[in-house]
Formats: sequence, structure tokens, C-alpha cells
Amino acid sequence: MKTFRTFSTIVEALELPQIVQLGAGMYGACFSLMKLLPARFMLDRARDAGLLTPGGMVVETTSGTYGLALAMLCALRGYSLTVVSDPAIDEPLRHRLADLGVRVEMVTRPAEKGGFQKPRMEKLAAIRAQNPLAFWPSQYDNPHNAGGYARFAEHLAETLGRIDCLVATVGSGGSACGTARYLRHLFPKLHLIGVDTQGSVIFGQPDGKRVLRGLGNSLMPKNVDHSCFDEVHWVTAPEAYCATRALHQQHALYMGGTSGAAYMVARWWSNQHPDSTVVALFPDQGHRYESTIYSDLWLHREGLWRQQLPTHPIPVNDPRGVPPEWSRILWNRRSYEDVVGQPCGEKQLLAA
Repeated sequence: MKTFRTFSTIVEALELPQIVQLGAGMYGACFSLMKLLPARFMLDRARDAGLLTPGGMVVETTSGTYGLALAMLCALRGYSLTVVSDPAIDEPLRHRLADLGVRVEMVTRPAEKGGFQKPRMEKLAAIRAQNPLAFWPSQYDNPHNAGGYARFAEHLAETLGRIDCLVATVGSGGSACGTARYLRHLFPKLHLIGVDTQGSVIFGQPDGKRVLRGLGNSLMPKNVDHSCFDEVHWVTAPEAYCATRALHQQHALYMGGTSGAAYMVARWWSNQHPDSTVVALFPDQGHRYESTIYSDLWLHREGLWRQQLPTHPIPVNDPRGVPPEWSRILWNRRSYEDVVGQPCGEKQLLAA
């Protein structure tokens, strides 16, 4: 008689992704909500260290699915949660956070340097000063962020065996660096591709307006270990959204915009290396984007419509010379300073 596994909470049920084959040697790790992994791991470690006690308060800055992951965990565990966000947060997510009992503090004006991230951090610091016992997970520089992906890396290895290439979007650095770090204990030659977007400072570009959300950053996260990456790709919003729709139309996978960006890059790399096994991380599902990415009307109105995907990335040698289209640099596991030619000093801003 076949038995079925039961789960004690929805978090346990949703943490690990479904691994879906998309080609001869290409797979997508399809998460319902990838940020549950680091959020749970960081809260667990804080509880174990006595930094978070029953009925305690959690504070964090986020405008995306990480906030939802924290909200689900805090609601289930009896913690109060205050989130500092900005206009990038979409209304469905904001309503869901409110229904889970989250207090959302909004920042409405970006800083001249650092975009919305800097004023968000300043507001968070003020809230923490008023609540000195509150726990701040600090996803950008908490090493337990990356540590949360050990279970996922184990799941990948057990499911697929040998893995040659991992494609992951980069925002906090936790998923890409954490997963690759653990997989390289088994596969030292694992090729790691980081996917960023134009206007993000993570891989050496000046801070600028970012239309594609869920990846990239205006300030440098400490959790980004640049020496982990073999190559880096920059993807524009129209390209990512077109790829997101292609992922749905061709594979019936209803995912978000960051998943589309990873899919486009992974498909190209897989075609270049047909004898290799490549895994792309798809961080969340597409339900939050029904009126945006999955709306032809919205895409046309916002000037983000693209009829066809580009066939290949534009090679670049300097991150500061990236054109406004899909581009690629061979990073070769070098440090930020070795590639960009200057120290990665912005890392200190997020910890301030």
C-alpha cells in the first residue's frame, strides 16, 4: 500500500522545490517560495542562540517574497513582524502581509545614492532603536542566509546525481553562493552563473534604476561572495518577462520574472554544453504577476513588451560597459576588486 507523507506546517511542505526536466540535460528547481529556506534557518539559529524568544519581535527590510516567507513563519510561531518596504512592493503581497498580521512601514522617497535601500535601512535602524530586543535577521549579511540552502543542495544532489552548472539570480547572494558552496563539496568543478540586471551594483555597475525586481541591489550585500562565480549575466526586464512567458507557454511553468531570467540564461548555456547537466533556480510562482508580467496590455503600456527572446548574450570585458541588453562576462571566480579594479567598499553600508 502506498503511503503519503504529511507535513506539520505549510512551511515544511513548501520549502523544497519540484525538480522539472526542461531539456536533455536541463532542469528547473521550481519553488513555491524559495525564501522560506533562509528565513526559517535564520529564525531557527536566532532562537537557538537566545536572540529570539517566544512572543518576540522580528524586524526586517524587504519588498518581495522574503517578507512573505518571514510573515508565514512568524504567524505560525507567534512572533510579531514589522517590515520596512518601498513602492516596489505589489498590492497583493502587501494585502497578504497585512492578513498575516505584519506591520508594514513604507519608505516613499529614494536616496540620491543607494535608491530605496538606504532610506529603508535608516528607517529600520530607527525602529530597532525603539525596540532594542527585536531580532533583525539582516538577510544581506547574515551568514545563516546562505546556510539555509544546504538542505536544498542535498536535495538536488540526491535527485539528479552529478550537476555541472547552477544558474541563479543574485539579490542578497544567499541562494547562489550558499547552494554552490555546498554543491562544490560534491562537485568541485561546478560552474556557477550569477544572473543580475542593469543598474545593480552587485557586479560592478553604477547604481541606477532597476525595472526588473527580485534580483540586483542598490547596495552591496555581504553575503555575495564574488569569488564563487564563474560567469555573470545581466538581463533586462523585457528580456526576463519574455522568457517568463516562454517558460509558461513552452513548459506550463507559471513562475515569476526572476525565474524567466534564470531560464533564458540556463537554456542558452545548456545549448552550448549539450553533454552537461544544468539546474536553474526558479524562486517563486507567477500568481503575484497576473496583472503585470502575464498581461500583454500592461507590458505594452509600460514599454516592456518583447516579441522574441534574444539568441545569445553580448560578451563584455568590463562590468562598467554593459549595454542595455542581455550581456555576459567571464568572472572566473575572481574577487570584485580583481574584476572591477577597485575595492568592494559598499559592503559596509548594509551593516551600518
